[in-house]
Amino acid sequence: MQNNMTYEGLQTYCLHKHGAHKEYPFDETTAVFKVGNKMFALIDETSNPPRINLKCDPFYALELRGMYPKNVSGGYHMNKKHWNTITCNDDVDVSLLYAWIDESYELVLASLTQKVRLHLLQKC
Repeated sequence: MQNNMTYEGLQTYCLHKHGAHKEYPFDETTAVFKVGNKMFALIDETSNPPRINLKCDPFYALELRGMYPKNVSGGYHMNKKHWNTITCNDDVDVSLLYAWIDESYELVLASLTQKVRLHLLQKC
């Protein structure tokens, strides 16, 4: 199991997504990662270990909370049906965390209008 995920590692992975950008709409310590002006990840820059909120299929969100009760909970300050908060400590494998970020990004990307998705593709 690969461990020791850092805020910088999370940020780098999120920003590597096509069309992703970072904003601070809520406060100066909550980094919000968006694609097409919709959030796919939020990271509390002050938490140690890092905490990240990710969008998730509602049924899968509940499954993950059951499988990882110490690390995955309903999204902090978010719609708990669609968002999970993950505490990124040694109990969460980095490759699994990356897969959850990928899923969140893909869910949000799929929710964008065709016009916005085409615009993002044209920026390739």
